[in-house]
This record gives sequence, C-alpha cells and structure tokens, in this order.
Amino acid sequence: MAEPLLHGYFRSTASYRVRIALNLKGIAYTDAFHHLRHGEQNAPGYRAINPQGLVPALEIDGAVLTQSLAICAYLDEVYPDPPLLPADPVARAHVRAFAQAIACDIHPVQNLRVLARLRALGLDEAQVTEWARATIADGLDACAALVSEEGGPYCFDGQVTLADLCLVPQLVNARRFGVDLRWPRLLAIEAACLRIDAFRRAAPEHQPDAE
Repeated sequence: MAEPLLHGYFRSTASYRVRIALNLKGIAYTDAFHHLRHGEQNAPGYRAINPQGLVPALEIDGAVLTQSLAICAYLDEVYPDPPLLPADPVARAHVRAFAQAIACDIHPVQNLRVLARLRALGLDEAQVTEWARATIADGLDACAALVSEEGGPYCFDGQVTLADLCLVPQLVNARRFGVDLRWPRLLAIEAACLRIDAFRRAAPEHQPDAE
C-alpha cells in the first residue's frame, strides 16, 4: 500500500498540526508541497483534490481528507495509539474547545486569504500586520485562561492532546507576526512539546520546502 500523501506548505499551521499527528502516530508519509504565496493551491490539479484550495489535504487509505482537525480525528480513530483525546468526556470536550479556539477562531481570521482581502480593501501593510497581531493576541489570552488551572506539562490531562497540536503551530505564527508572548503557561507547554521528537520533526524549518 502506498504511503499517505500529505499536501501542505512548510509555513501552514494547519499542515503543521497534521505533521505532528502523523509523527506521533508513527505513520510514514510522503509530502506534496503547494507554495501558498505563489498561489499553487489554486492550480486546477490541486483544486480537484481539495475544492477549497486549502492545505492540508491527506490522501490516505484510499480516501482524500481535508481540514486539519477532521484529519487528526480520522487518524485518532483509525490509528488510536497514542490517543489525541483523553478518555473522560468532559476532558475531551475541553481539549476540543481549546483546539477549536485556535483552528476556528484565531487562525482563519489571520491567514493569508483574509490578510490579502484586507490589503484589497485598502489597508496598508502596518494595519494588516496589526490586525493579525491583535487577532492572535486576543485569542491566546483566552487560550491561556482555558489552561490556567491545569498542572501538567501539556495543555490538558498530563498527556499530549489535540490541544497541543494546535497550540505549538499557533505560537510559531505569533512570533512571525511579532506578537508579545506574554503567556508563561503557554510557553512552558510549548517547551515541553518541543522536547518530543514528533513535534521537532514537524517544525516548519525542518520541512524540505522551507525557505
């Protein structure tokens, strides 16, 4: 059987989440790169794979999967070891809420497509950057509050979960936009995660298409 094929881009935080999940699960995969700043995600060939023209998309087990959280959920269901969600239903809901706060509320409104539309509306580069910076900072304020009572090295339950897979890439994005990283708890979680090989290997600077 062919290895899974991950369509992504080194700087895409959504692709980064899936790379971490694949690494944690010990799933070998092949990369197909689509340079987002060059518009390669809009090529007809890729649009046939993912009509949204977004990365990642994962070709695996005879299927094409899109949307990073859906891909991670599939991987967790089909390749359950190690689990990305805790066993307790309330804890699972907390992990999902944290992950969605990043993947649904922070990341989409500071990604390339939204920033390009802001420029098209006449905002200058400083205003566009400030939009992204404020969006990320406000979201991470909430994320820090969500894990403020947790005592383990990771976001929840003393184990790596989907929440950590979303947090680490978003902190990379925060640095790229010059956000003041004022959240000691989030930075401690990041440091703990980066001691894990699966996280380190997934980092943007370690991808073959890194610039």
